[in-house]
Amino acid sequence: MNATAPSLNPSDTARRLGVSTKALRVYEDRGLLRPQRSAAGWRVYSPDEIARGRSIVELRALGLSLNEVARVLDGDAAVLERALAAHEASLAANVETLSATVLRVRRLRQDLARNAMSVASALAQARRSGNEIDVAFDLPWPWGGERFELQDLRKLTHIVGPVGSGKTRLARCFADAIPGAVFIGLDRLDAGHAAALSRLDDDPPLKARVLSNVTALEDAGASCSGALLALLTAIEDDGPTVHVVDMLEEGLDAATQDALIGFLRRRAPSARPLLFLTRSTAILDLDAVGEQEAIILCPANHSPPFVVRPVRGAEGFESLAHCLASPDVRARLARRAI
Repeated sequence: MNATAPSLNPSDTARRLGVSTKALRVYEDRGLLRPQRSAAGWRVYSPDEIARGRSIVELRALGLSLNEVARVLDGDAAVLERALAAHEASLAANVETLSATVLRVRRLRQDLARNAMSVASALAQARRSGNEIDVAFDLPWPWGGERFELQDLRKLTHIVGPVGSGKTRLARCFADAIPGAVFIGLDRLDAGHAAALSRLDDDPPLKARVLSNVTALEDAGASCSGALLALLTAIEDDGPTVHVVDMLEEGLDAATQDALIGFLRRRAPSARPLLFLTRSTAILDLDAVGEQEAIILCPANHSPPFVVRPVRGAEGFESLAHCLASPDVRARLARRAI
């Protein structure tokens, strides 16, 4: 590292790393970054800290929790090996999907050459990978019956909105509109730890999957609880084509939430899509959202929900960030807007 390179302030460091200044503060709070202080007492990041920050960002992009990132930076190669193995499997699955798409496009060209297919039909099929789930429905109250459409359901879809925005109703609409989907409500928490274990005892294959996942999550910093067992038992059920979960983080501490979202991101590409409500910055870290994730915002004024890109300046980004802020920050912003 060039010792003569200048240190940077938080804004410039965040811009160089492609994250927010809030992310830098989180990394500092978790002991991952240790910025120095200028003569005036301001945080500054040395070239070595910026290089370490780049490693953190790249590890997060692999789906590692903050606890796992810390272990990798401390030299735990086993954690990195698991993440790389999952990434390799994902890449291999993408290669298979692309190969199948190439063959389908080739057949479409042949059909088009024989006038066996219209141009419009050929174009529509050529754009599809063959595994998409599209969903469309008319929005119920509190909306005005507008048509909502979402093409190519991602592996993870975050549904966010303020209290009273209709996000739970929207989630139920997804569960009703997608064939074979199931809505997993907060009543999953009522049964408790003992009931979850009892259900698992009745289904040995399900129990094996859930306990294996619990072990992986605990290794990533999670704490086993009745809430976690109930959630994993529900989403590991083989029956549904898609799981729609009310408040994914309910009953889970911050470390468990962080481990959970990393685990969900690293699931096999063939894993069934998961839609869920959240207001947790541990679950929806805007600096860690991957290509196989989507964010749907339900605005406070009951205008139709829409997909928000996790990029500052994108439509809906500020409203999204406000929803994810802590209660005291939201109150302060509300007072400032008056």
